[in-house]
Amino acid sequence: MAENRLNRELETREKTARKRNWIRPDTLPTPHPEEGYEFHWVRVSTRGESDPMNVSLKLREGWEPVKASDHPEIFVAGVENDRFKDNILIGGLLLCKAPKELVEDRNEFFRQEASAQIQSVDHSLMRENDPRMPLFNERKTKVTFGRGT
Repeated sequence: MAENRLNRELETREKTARKRNWIRPDTLPTPHPEEGYEFHWVRVSTRGESDPMNVSLKLREGWEPVKASDHPEIFVAGVENDRFKDNILIGGLLLCKAPKELVEDRNEFFRQEASAQIQSVDHSLMRENDPRMPLFNERKTKVTFGRGT
């Protein structure tokens, strides 16, 4: 009876474990979150042409480049730009961070600006309104699932 048994050292969990599926890596990795900060990728160059206007605009908005030493979990293969050699730069995009309050204020500013533009278009449209043939300006959306009936 003992002759048909396998040796315990030959039985391992690795042989019985399910095969892992390959997953495509993210093009832009997500850094570990920092309390009180939001992250954003800023365009430094496109097709090898540097874009100093965009970088300077984002830096004036309050975004600051993230040091590579602060996020060792993000692997950077090589230095693409001598100006940002200590920062995380991938494919012409520079990882930056800003305080959450600044990001929320910026988002609120653009939300108000978009709302003002919509109101302006509505007023311009309703100026052309005639009681004999009224214009309808309904801003409703409906989300349906399934067959759409």
